[in-house]
Amino acid sequence: MAPTRKRIVSSEKTTNQSVKKAKIDLSSTVERILESKKHANDVFDVLEVLQSEKEKDVISAVEACSTLFCSLLERKDLFMGKLPEEEEALSGGYSAEEKFRIFMRHRYKNSVEILLDHLSHELHTIKESALCCLIKFATAEGQHPLENLDWSEHYSFPRELIQAVVDNLLSKTADNSLLISRFQEFLEMDDLRYYVMSSIRENVGRVMEQNKAVMPIYQNNVFTLMSSISVPNEESELSNFMVKQDAKQKDWKAAKLNEHKRTFERMWLGFLKYKLPSSMYKRILVILHDSILPHMSKPTLMIDFLTAAYDVGGAISLLALNGLFVLIHQHNLDYPDFYKKLYNLLEPSVFHVKYRARFFHLANIFLSSSHLPVYLVAAFAKRLARLALTAPPTALLIVLPFIYNLIRRHPSSRVLIHKPDAENDAVEDPYLMEEKDPAQCRALDSSLWEIKTLQRHYHPDVAKAAMLINTPLSDQEDDISEVLETTAHELMEKDLKQSQIKSVPLEFETATHLLKGGGDVLGQHFCLV
Repeated sequence: MAPTRKRIVSSEKTTNQSVKKAKIDLSSTVERILESKKHANDVFDVLEVLQSEKEKDVISAVEACSTLFCSLLERKDLFMGKLPEEEEALSGGYSAEEKFRIFMRHRYKNSVEILLDHLSHELHTIKESALCCLIKFATAEGQHPLENLDWSEHYSFPRELIQAVVDNLLSKTADNSLLISRFQEFLEMDDLRYYVMSSIRENVGRVMEQNKAVMPIYQNNVFTLMSSISVPNEESELSNFMVKQDAKQKDWKAAKLNEHKRTFERMWLGFLKYKLPSSMYKRILVILHDSILPHMSKPTLMIDFLTAAYDVGGAISLLALNGLFVLIHQHNLDYPDFYKKLYNLLEPSVFHVKYRARFFHLANIFLSSSHLPVYLVAAFAKRLARLALTAPPTALLIVLPFIYNLIRRHPSSRVLIHKPDAENDAVEDPYLMEEKDPAQCRALDSSLWEIKTLQRHYHPDVAKAAMLINTPLSDQEDDISEVLETTAHELMEKDLKQSQIKSVPLEFETATHLLKGGGDVLGQHFCLV
């Protein structure tokens, strides 16, 4: 085995003439090998070209390998059971037929190793060609196993080959997003998808336990591959298999929806338990409620990840609360700190960040329940009113209707408006702005005097919106979706269009001539010739 392998890998020792000879017609070379065993050594020519530096030659060699070894698998010419070393086969004790099988089986092993290496090639066309060939090998191995299989869990599925493919896709140094998108097409096959999920979990556990640190490139490859996996909703949808297991299909784990969900869940939990790059939290949280939670057997197991994501801060904290909200309302999660965490996200910066619209959209959903305690509603309304004192006009046009909607949903909170002595008594506001617990901030003891202050705002639209608090609020809620995306530029454009007046009254006479003699000031001081 050692001398043979040396000939394959060390192409420097091959002559240019032999390489050129191999390049002449690879299809004819494959035909000769398949027609007669006496041409078996010609397989070295195919493998040498497979390691060529020229793109076209490599792709041609990949196609030749696909034809050759898939045909040998179909003819059972690679079936040997446990594969002995080549030196052992040459020493005797094997028939000529067995020696041929051992020889070709080792060449098949060599071709797989080279193709796996090509998954890291600098040219994408070679990567893609090698990937497709390896999937063909896996399909052929599944239909025509390399050895007798006596286990019951995986049957004849080529699990080791798929594990090797996944290990190479999940590179630690190269971004394989483009190649993974090509691989995604094969994930339509149910059994392949099942074993890919299992392979990902095994790979992540092995790699992350060794490093125990953030690995942006590797973790990005893992996320890209995992996010392309979608589990069917019904067991009847599990019908597209790469390898048919007619005899034992009902007992096969890859044919059971519960096993798919269980493996999907273990794959994601195994990935999310490690520290992630901060940018990846947002990507995961955006797809969490649509693409991850519905396919999990126990979605509440995501609580640890969501809690850790909340601690990251900013938009990630908000998205984490969205995931928790889904678990609370759809999966009966008991999470008493939810509104406390949301309350603490209300900071001055929330009015100036790019995710402001999403924040208020989600906050509106979170606070839509009419069963919230009045102290909680009062705390949110009061905190928003206090923050409104320093907010830009575009944010105020969101905040004021938002506060009004809270009061409409919870009539008991109208006490914040109707405080007869609030205007006349020059007392200190009892509201505790720095208190992190909404139950302890004393919002119900205060009033919304901040909105009264905003009635003197410099922007007329804001002042007009603030004046609504002087009148009884209608039962119909304001639709804040129309103003969520409003920018300062759009607000200015709107004001300019409304203020286009043809003539403006002035306190002086408009000049019609420059330096013209007469009774004007310029005429008195300048003599025109």
